[in-house]
Amino acid sequence: MAGHSKWANIKHKKAAQDAKRGKIFTRLIKEITIAARLGGGDPGSNPRLRLAIDKAFDQNMPKDNVERAIKRGCGELEGVNYEEIRYEGYGVSGAAIMVDCMTDNRTRTVAAVRHAFSKHGGNLGTDGSVAYLFKHCGQLLFAPGINETELLEAALEAGADDIISHEDGSMEVITDPTVFSAVKDKLEQAGFKAELTEVTWRPENEVALEGDEAVKMQKLLDAFEEIDDVQDVYTTAVIDA
Repeated sequence: MAGHSKWANIKHKKAAQDAKRGKIFTRLIKEITIAARLGGGDPGSNPRLRLAIDKAFDQNMPKDNVERAIKRGCGELEGVNYEEIRYEGYGVSGAAIMVDCMTDNRTRTVAAVRHAFSKHGGNLGTDGSVAYLFKHCGQLLFAPGINETELLEAALEAGADDIISHEDGSMEVITDPTVFSAVKDKLEQAGFKAELTEVTWRPENEVALEGDEAVKMQKLLDAFEEIDDVQDVYTTAVIDA
């Protein structure tokens, strides 16, 4: 059993990201383009592309937009050449932060990320300085009230690595990134549809922040979310929502 309210915290974080980003389609198109460029345009053999397409359709992105992004990634259409960059550092109370970006101008992006860190009491670190504090995995979060025994059996049968029960009644299924889509499909076929699904960098240990520290950390995270080149932000901080 895990301690704090995982359900409330993740829901709050996701809602805040989507509301502040305001450019969900742009972010998803970048991800589809990069995924197609790196792994090819067939989602059947490119798990990263399939996941990006699923997210796009979940956000009601038109099929034409998805297909154009795939073609750009495969070189069939002209478009901006994005590169992936990760910045690592520390925020309030030593909480670790990873900021994943996609950009066509590395100089612009690092300047914006460095400014956000310094303005809000954080420190930009070196490559690898905090990545070891996170685990790359697939994550499926189920709302409180789910039948724990049935989900546990179904998740293990589907090939999940771990099933975590939280005190708030929510449950978290953790998978290897390479089998995330397969596990998700099998759970849905068994009648278990997660409220939140993603391939993410999950903190191995968390730092709980409250009061002024929580406010300061949230301002730092918000500053990253406002940068157009930022795709995702991961942190060991758990902010009292």
